[in-house]
Order: sequence, then structure tokens, then C-alpha cells
Amino acid sequence: MGFCLFNNAAVAARYIQQKHKLAKVLIIDWDVHHGNGTQAIFYDDPTVFYFGVHQSPFYPGTGSAEEKGVGQGLNYTLNVPLPAGTGDLKYREVFEKTLKPAAIAFKPDFVLISAGFDAHEDDPLGGMNVTAEGFAELTRIVKGIAGQCCKGRLVSILEGGYDLDGLAASVEAHIRVLEHETDRQEK
Repeated sequence: MGFCLFNNAAVAARYIQQKHKLAKVLIIDWDVHHGNGTQAIFYDDPTVFYFGVHQSPFYPGTGSAEEKGVGQGLNYTLNVPLPAGTGDLKYREVFEKTLKPAAIAFKPDFVLISAGFDAHEDDPLGGMNVTAEGFAELTRIVKGIAGQCCKGRLVSILEGGYDLDGLAASVEAHIRVLEHETDRQEK
């Protein structure tokens, strides 16, 4: 299931819960591929909210908006499948109008980003049109959520990205926001 042998976001979420006694973790996955493994691990768990925005239709063929969790985990999975060609404006809208209210209602104690940059406009595997500055804006929104909900507790986990120039520019923009916009966010 998925592209990875070990699921870094899932391991991190459980570590945060068990070692640091932070009960509720929000995982935000913006990789071009649906995070089917992460979703499956937490599908019945109300302590981890999984938010995935991804290209659809696309591999692995999962992540429909109707996939919302089961049992106690019902409504703790939120997928936003987007068509190929989607770019910065629509991603920002999804993060502002869909992710933000859901995250605030969940009230996480910690935020994890599955930061796949293969939705970049130059990536050869995906078909999305997110720019490096688009990723910076998504980072600002997520950082604002973490600031509002959980004292800024946020970790970003590098996932996919297959165009090295696009990946480098996106990671640089992402880290720039995480590192240099801290004071502005917290004041």
C-alpha cells in the first residue's frame, strides 16, 4: 500500500501521542498521490484527523470525497480530490475553506505535514500546477492553523517530488516560511 515501506507520518503521529502525551494529531497530506496507507492506518481512529488533497483520477485510485472513516473514526478523514491541472488558487481555496474550518473544529494538539512536492507544475509524475510560492502559501495557512490550535506545534515530513529543480524550489519556499515567518505568525 502506498509508495513507502515505512509510513513516516503514521510513526510520527503515534510517537507524538505516546511519548509526548498529545492526544490529537492532524495529518495534512498534499502529495499528488492519495495517502492511502496513512488513511488506512487511521481510518477508524478519532484521535488522528487525516486531510488529503491530491490529483484524481490518479494512482493509487483511492481518496474519494466519500471516504470519511469508519466506526469511531467516521468524519476524521477528509479527502479533496482535484482534477489534473489544478494550481495555486484552487489549492489555497481548499486550504482556507475546507481544511481550516475542519482543523479548527478538530482542535489538534499537533500538526504533521506529509509534504510531497510532486504537485509542482514541473513534476514529471503528476499533472498539477502548484508553484513553489503556492507551496509557501499552503505552508503559511497550515502554520496559522498550528498557531491557532496547538501553540505552533508542527513538523513537516518530506515525501515525494521528482523534478529536482521544482523540488528544490518548493522545499526552499516551504522551509523559508517555516523558519523565517515564525515571529510574524506568533505576534
